[in-house]
Amino acid sequence: MFLRPMLALMLAAAAPATAADERARERETMVLAAANLAETAGVRRFDPRLLEAMRAVPRHLMVPEAAREDAYRNVALPLGRGATISQPSVVLMMTQLLDVEPDHEVLEVGTGSGYQAAILSLLARRVHSIEIVPELAERARSDLAALGYRNVEVRAGDGREGWPEAAPFDRILVTAGTDRIPPALLGQLRPGGIMVLPLGRDADSLQLTVVRKSPSGRISRRRVTPVRFVPLTGAPPS
Repeated sequence: MFLRPMLALMLAAAAPATAADERARERETMVLAAANLAETAGVRRFDPRLLEAMRAVPRHLMVPEAAREDAYRNVALPLGRGATISQPSVVLMMTQLLDVEPDHEVLEVGTGSGYQAAILSLLARRVHSIEIVPELAERARSDLAALGYRNVEVRAGDGREGWPEAAPFDRILVTAGTDRIPPALLGQLRPGGIMVLPLGRDADSLQLTVVRKSPSGRISRRRVTPVRFVPLTGAPPS
């Protein structure tokens, strides 16, 4: 694996001073691989806070026990009920494109395991996360609390409707594929805000897309790279 000098320098600066647990070295390797793949996909700037967060969050404690051996490989892992946890490289890309600041209020649609919410919680003031499958929402809520992520609120519900009582949001992240931007989410995005989501007609045409709302409310879109995600749905998988 070859990294550009600037990228290697940033990654080294983000490294923890000591190994916090027995899998810290695996997280180190995971971040290096994820950053290299994200660069290949066209994301060439990395917030050092994001790299630190990915080194810090114990991904292996946020996946089913049967998947823990593979927790730090750059692969999607099954969570049950048709849900998955995205590859670390995709998490890195989406979070970097979201451009989260410390004072931001963030909405995540598709909690899954809670891993992405944990990453966001280390970057933002507060994270609201919605999961369509009640069992996954409860598991993520429990895991996030047990691991000490106090600025994340999780609830079960239809993510396409957003979280009206907590809106507006500075940033919105959608972790499931959709053929259109849900109008409720656009309405809950603060002027000047950013939304990142997989957008396309079907699973084979999804493009990771950055949506910006100007201060005047004008919407613009930028496609970044092809991706694969489970579909955004308004009903739990059967």
